[in-house]
Parts: sequence; structure tokens; C-alpha cells
Amino acid sequence: MALYEDHLKYVRESTDRALAETGFDSVVITAGALHVAFLDDNTYPFRPNPQFKWWVPIVDNPNCAVVYTPGKKPQLIYYQPVDYWYKPAGAPSGFWVDSFEIHVIADANDAETFFPKSGNVAFIGEGSANPEPLLHRLHWARAWKTDYELDCIRRANERAARGHRAAEQAFRDGQSEYEIHLAYLRAADHTEEELPYFNIIALNENASVLHYTLHERGRLDASARHSFLIDAGASINGYASDVTRTYSSHDDEFQSLIDAMDDAQQSLVAAIKPGVNYPDIHLLAHRRVAELLLRFDLVRDLDADAIVGKRISSTFLPHGVGHYLGLQVHDVGGFLADPTGNTIPKPEGHPFLRLTRKVEPRMVFTIEPGFYFIDTLLADLKKTDEAKYVNWAKVDGFRKFGGIRIEDNVVVTKDGAENLTRAAFAAAS
Repeated sequence: MALYEDHLKYVRESTDRALAETGFDSVVITAGALHVAFLDDNTYPFRPNPQFKWWVPIVDNPNCAVVYTPGKKPQLIYYQPVDYWYKPAGAPSGFWVDSFEIHVIADANDAETFFPKSGNVAFIGEGSANPEPLLHRLHWARAWKTDYELDCIRRANERAARGHRAAEQAFRDGQSEYEIHLAYLRAADHTEEELPYFNIIALNENASVLHYTLHERGRLDASARHSFLIDAGASINGYASDVTRTYSSHDDEFQSLIDAMDDAQQSLVAAIKPGVNYPDIHLLAHRRVAELLLRFDLVRDLDADAIVGKRISSTFLPHGVGHYLGLQVHDVGGFLADPTGNTIPKPEGHPFLRLTRKVEPRMVFTIEPGFYFIDTLLADLKKTDEAKYVNWAKVDGFRKFGGIRIEDNVVVTKDGAENLTRAAFAAAS
């Protein structure tokens, strides 16, 4: 696969440079191990080291490792035990195998046999030294996605879009959160363990819990079913998509607010181009929320700038507008100012922003503004001097809907951005 070969060339070149700058001769990158639950003999689902996945798309086999010395062919230590309790990994196969010198081991302890015996060797993985100067440089390099990575993320969006379409239909059919979750898994062709993160399937007030993952079993009567927020992604070769949509049960004012938020979200995507500071997109999201607070008569006697300045908008949008996306849902390097580990601070008053860098072509991130009615945050606002500007009767009428989040995955192009998620939904319709 040409895309993968070009990708591996970029990984090798980035690693060559990082090793040279930090004084290492070789690197061992371990995939990770299975972990047994406390007082049990069952293991937690396996999640491979993202640095390992950057090299090779093995996502379901523990105790593997990549061994790399610049100028030499990368080695893959591949774990294949003799086991009749659990099905071991099959023989190495796929588009990536010719890129590695592969050593098959039956015992995890045999991996050390293939580690470099001389020189200054770096180890990356759980329980390893993980030298920070080296990690900073590798995390820096991961911000720019290769064509192979973009292809994986694009396909992960396509799979997620199919799941989202099925989930919306299940909601329209009156199914429970749990049943909607199952409909998503079937349509996305995922087991629960293969998801990049736990699905957020939230009906009504549950949408006000930002990371709601309970999946209630009971169906709601049609008269008590008001809204549906779904935040669910998919994975391809270890690369994630991260997609959120919100729906109303009826063509009501909440649906109008969803439509307005969708327009606002698309205006944020349209503002992306090379050289833009990502925090400016975040602050623009607050401006858009402030405009909607006025448009829907939720705040009075202030203009949009004052609503943002008094941080009223932060009650309704308490999280960051997005984050890097790739091998991890919240991909690394979002605060780096340079490859050495210096960082760019978050704007004052916005502690949950996950990305502060300027955007550049081939960077992939989410744009996910929200508009929520969160009881605890509204209670805090009600105690302040700014409470007098809030139309509390109108706010209270929206509480039963929980909130809105609309999230797309975008890649920066030479003169703007490509919306991977909207394209995937269009293909799935």
C-alpha cells in the first residue's frame, strides 16, 4: 500500500531526527500488555500504545514491540503464544508486513532477545523510561497527518456516519439509550471494545452531562421524549473519528436552536485556514453562543461582547471547542510551541481548551461547540451579579432538553479546511 509506505517514511524520518537531537541511537516502542482486574482473572480491554500504532496498524495484540535503529529496517516483535484458553493472534499479514523484519515470539519475556545490545537505547511504552525530550519531538511530528493517516480518519468518519444514521432512526422509533447504542454498534460494524471511546447516548436532561455513558434501558413515553444527543466515533487501523449530533423529537423551538447552532458550527469551520490561532476559533465559538443567547431571548440588556466578557457564555459552553484527532481521540501535542516541549498557554478564563497552536495544513482536529442547560452551572450563575441579565423563565423551559453539541472532524488544507464528517454523512444518506 503506497500510502502506508509513504507514511512509514515520514515516521522514520521524524524518529531519525528526534533520536539524533536527543542523543539516542535506537528506540524500542512497546505495544503494551493486558492487565488483570483487581481480585479477578479477567483482563481489561487492550488499548495499544499510540506511539506503537503510529508505526504499525496492530491494535489487538499485546506484548508486541517495534525496534528501530536509524539506517536499518524496522523490526517488529510479534507475539503469538501457544494457547487454547484464548485465540492467539494469527500470522502477521497485511499491507504492512514487508516493511518490517518480523520476529515471532511465543513468550512475552523473549522480546528482550531482540532489543539492541549496544548504544543509547530509548524505551517508549507503559513501565518504560519514556524520555520526555524524545516524546516531545515525536508528539510534535504527529500533529501533521500523512495521506495514509488522513485516509484512515476519513474512513473512520464514514463508518461513524453510518452508525449515527442508524442511531437517529432508533431515536425516532422511540428506542431506549441502550437500544440506540446497540443500533449504532451494528451499523458502524464495531464491538464495544473497538470503539475509540465510550459512546455518549443521551436522551433529554442526560445531554447536559458532558461525558454521559450510562445507557439507560427503559424506553420513554413519546410525551416524555424530548431530545437526543449522540457523541460516537469509530476506528480504522487505530485512527479515530469523533462525531456529535443533536436532535429534537419535534419541530419546536429547541429544533430551531439546534439549527442555529449548526449554522454557528459551520461558521467556525469556515473560519479555519492556515495561520489561524486555534484559540481564536474557541473565542469565536463563545461569540456565536452569545449571539444565540440574545436571538433566543435567553439573555437580555447586553450585547454579545458583554455576554462573553462577563463569562455568561461559559455557563452555556463550558468546554473547549475542539482538540487534535488521530491515533488518540484527544491526540497529543495540542499545547506545544516547538519540538522541545515549550508550551502555549490557554486563554485566561478558558481552562478546558485542549489546543492552543496555530493551525497548519494536514492538521486534523474537531470543531464541537456546545449549548447546554446544566443545572449546577446555572445555579452558580444565578448567584452572581450577572443573573439579572438572564431570562430565567426561558432558560428553565429548555432544561428538559439537556443541551446541544455538534461536532465535525476537519483537516486543514492549503487555503481552508476539508470537513471529513459532513462528507461522510452525505455519503451515508
